[in-house]
Amino acid sequence: PGRGSRRARSPPSVWLAGSPTRQPLSLPGQRLGTMLPRATGLRTRGALYARRWLSGTPYSEMTIGVPKETKELEQRVAQVPETVAKLVKEGFRVLVQSGAGEAASFPDELYVNAGAVITDERGAFGASIVCKVREPTAAEAKLIGDRTLISFFWPRQNPEAIERMQKQGATVFAMDMVPRTLSRGQAFDVLSSQANIAGYRAVVEAGNAYGRFFSGIMTAAGKVPPAAVLVIGGGVAGLSAITHAKALGAQVRCFDVRAAVAEQAESLGATFLKVDYEEAGEGAGGYAKEMSAEWHAAARAMLRKQCEEVDVIITTALIPGKQAPTMFTKEMISKMKRGSVTVDLAAQNGGNIETTVKDKVIVTDNGVTCIGYTDMNSRLASVSSTLFANNQMKFLLSAGPLTTKVKGEYLIDHADEAVRGMLVLEKGKLMWPPPMPATPPPPPPKAVPEAKAEVPVDYEAIYRANATNASIAAASILAVGAVSPTPAFSSMFTVFTLSTTIGYQVVWGVAPALHSPLMAVTNAISGVTALGGMHLMGGGLLPSTSAQALGAVATGMSIVNIVGGSLVTKKMLDHFKRPTDPPEFYEYYGVPVAGMAAGYFLGNAMGFKEMTTTVETAAALLCVGGIAGLATQKTARLGNTSGVAGISLGLAATLGGVHWDMGTYAQFAAIAGGSGALGTAIYSRVDPTSLPQTVAAFHSLVGLAAMFTAIGDYTNLIADASLAYDPVRLCSVGFATAIGGVTFTGSLIAFAKLNGNLSSAALKLPVRDALNASLAAATFASMAILATGPSPGLGLFCLGTNAVLSSVMGLHLVHSIGGADMPVVITILNSYSGWALCAEGFMLNQPLLTTVGALIGSSGA
Repeated sequence: PGRGSRRARSPPSVWLAGSPTRQPLSLPGQRLGTMLPRATGLRTRGALYARRWLSGTPYSEMTIGVPKETKELEQRVAQVPETVAKLVKEGFRVLVQSGAGEAASFPDELYVNAGAVITDERGAFGASIVCKVREPTAAEAKLIGDRTLISFFWPRQNPEAIERMQKQGATVFAMDMVPRTLSRGQAFDVLSSQANIAGYRAVVEAGNAYGRFFSGIMTAAGKVPPAAVLVIGGGVAGLSAITHAKALGAQVRCFDVRAAVAEQAESLGATFLKVDYEEAGEGAGGYAKEMSAEWHAAARAMLRKQCEEVDVIITTALIPGKQAPTMFTKEMISKMKRGSVTVDLAAQNGGNIETTVKDKVIVTDNGVTCIGYTDMNSRLASVSSTLFANNQMKFLLSAGPLTTKVKGEYLIDHADEAVRGMLVLEKGKLMWPPPMPATPPPPPPKAVPEAKAEVPVDYEAIYRANATNASIAAASILAVGAVSPTPAFSSMFTVFTLSTTIGYQVVWGVAPALHSPLMAVTNAISGVTALGGMHLMGGGLLPSTSAQALGAVATGMSIVNIVGGSLVTKKMLDHFKRPTDPPEFYEYYGVPVAGMAAGYFLGNAMGFKEMTTTVETAAALLCVGGIAGLATQKTARLGNTSGVAGISLGLAATLGGVHWDMGTYAQFAAIAGGSGALGTAIYSRVDPTSLPQTVAAFHSLVGLAAMFTAIGDYTNLIADASLAYDPVRLCSVGFATAIGGVTFTGSLIAFAKLNGNLSSAALKLPVRDALNASLAAATFASMAILATGPSPGLGLFCLGTNAVLSSVMGLHLVHSIGGADMPVVITILNSYSGWALCAEGFMLNQPLLTTVGALIGSSGA
């Protein structure tokens, strides 16, 4: 059923493990799936049986059914036209029950336009794979038969549903069983995506019922204080509620049993409340655990006092499969002020508030409005359906291709952690609960510290330590001055030191919530590696030397990063923009930037050569402003605009200072236009969930551009006999190559792990530390030989060895780190790209590169 019409004279069929449909039986020498080799006799028969287990089912032979949800109050739909179009493009045939999306504002014609077939209930439930939101009723389960279901299922709470589907021989995936500690599982995590929406809607419902402003105002008519909002639970729903209540201007407080939530809540601007009783609240899978009676008594005393102070309470405390803990009794709610509001997101499982009535709004005797809606997501059905559909689609498209690496084939592979974790039934066989990972041994008991005699405080110690550090710094600066080979090096060292200090100070002012956009904007600014490539370009319309070709390629890759990275940063920052924010017209700032560039080109043509230095200074200041602007959400988009302006003026100053012939200017225009178009095209294909890995991918271009520029500069050195062998320049070539290599391959591995192309597990080679040490030692050895000014042949060998070893080191270093830590890794690699830029500045004697590089390096560190 659900296969569509069957062609005449169909071959015999067999069941393939992991496939919901019968597959044609291949005869000897024929092809089974996509993996059976051509062979004859017994060898073919053995391969055939092996492929029955390993081969998947082509998408073109499968159908997906999207029935209408029938549960009371449910308005969502499992697949929306946008995701249906993607599934159809992959090869699936999608059958949508008539009217399935009407309640979520997705009429049938939108599904037809997306390539779906509109059918009746029986047709939708008769598909190979049935995609639903809620668990099926008994009647719906009967229609599914022995096929596959993907939906919320709640196996712990629904043993009758499991038994029913088991008797039918069905295969069931529970969307509520995504392993939440699995890094790539975030793309399938419907609990988080739906909880995020529920938290937002809870604030909206509270604001609607609350008879006053959330934000405080002061007018001639009087002063209105801001509302005090208490959010219980710091999970996804709770943090979403904090974010949106704070955005409306409320004073927000948060309480959670998990101490780790405190930092997250405070980063969003909430005040975290603590109980005067020590007990850890972290449970398995990132959830909170059930607390002791003593802890609850202490918590109630604290919360009772809060009830007298706050205006709105939003509760989200829920442990899956268990009755929701009662956090507020009727007596506690009676302490709240008249006109206050409570919103209980745990109402489905009994509620956190004793006055909550499921699916009702009641008003207590003391005038407190208590909201117990269980359909918060259905009250935003369109966006809830869209996010749910994306989660479900991404899981479906990963089942098979992620582990087999064969695109376009569906397979239930138990080696896939996400598939195995969500698999409840497989052809009627109970697969839930999934096998638990090995439990680590308990930590050894802590030794009771012996009482120590009181040691007198040495107040002078800190001053002696600081004086020692200052003395070391002073000696280091004098040593640099003593060994400085040229005045140019001393001047560049001054630029480097001041820029590093500025970068360190500026980044401390960045709001914690804006650290991801910070990495994106500094990544875009690091695209000034284009300036290094431009100093190598030449040859007219086409490069005529290897150095010129390397410079052209480095310039092109850097411009892809500049354009794409700037647009990705804008997309990130737009997520922080509220609908009530006033319109912004940053395009007007393009006028002074364009005017300055035009004035510079005119002055440069008239012989005012020093204008290049002043324009580079303005570019550096704007790049500093790009990072400083991320201090607050209000100025963050201005910061991105400042960074783009700085890069633009840097490009203008370099164009005016290189003195190319017209052919090379035409070459640059072609490279810039093509690279800018490519960066824009990449950006346009990026969805919000892919922004972090996109930043990592752009980052790899910066590393590769730094390598190409360094190698190109060295080929210039050995090709031009008039250029003296400068140890500083040779050391800079070595450092730029090494740091660029680590950044290039490390960023690629980070991208692959975040994007699901590689397993998120850390690579654990038995010789890991020894391998890293050997690679680092060999890299430094090649750099040391290069710095001595060897023969051209030996120098190129050392430089090539440096490039290869550093690239292997970057690959191994990042592959040895788990996927959950990739955001931190990207931050470190971002710092590396800054130091590579510094090396280019010393190498080419370009203060702008050193300034921007030190700024990025210190901000990432």
